[in-house]
Amino acid sequence: MSEAPQSAAGTARKVTEVAVGVLVQPDGRFLLAQRPAGKPYEGYWEFPGGKLEPGESVEEALARELHEELGIAVSQSVRWQVLEHDYPHAYVRLHFCKVTAWSGELVGREGQAFSWQSAPVEVGPLLPATVPVVAWLADEGKR
Repeated sequence: MSEAPQSAAGTARKVTEVAVGVLVQPDGRFLLAQRPAGKPYEGYWEFPGGKLEPGESVEEALARELHEELGIAVSQSVRWQVLEHDYPHAYVRLHFCKVTAWSGELVGREGQAFSWQSAPVEVGPLLPATVPVVAWLADEGKR
């Protein structure tokens, strides 16, 4: 991928690898979840997902995180986009996967709200790294 990002002091920052699920329904609507209390950017809306554990693939992390957060089992997903973002608390490499099939009932297991949206979204504020992904989905919807 890219070189290790540098902090303002010129030291290398750790890259946090994150698997992110873009759950998409046949009509093009996608799922956004609200970050729960106690997390950085509490109350902001994002695509669900989480950090890869050591030795875990993007697909394994995605399946685990979506089960832990939403109570679903992923049955069909494909890697879609990779985006890096420098937040004050972490430098993240986000591996966005389109999830088009799953089983189970969606439940906010961390107490988070979630909402099916289409662009332009009706919820906010959006987590900064979520904004370009919503734009990509909107562009795809125009084709």
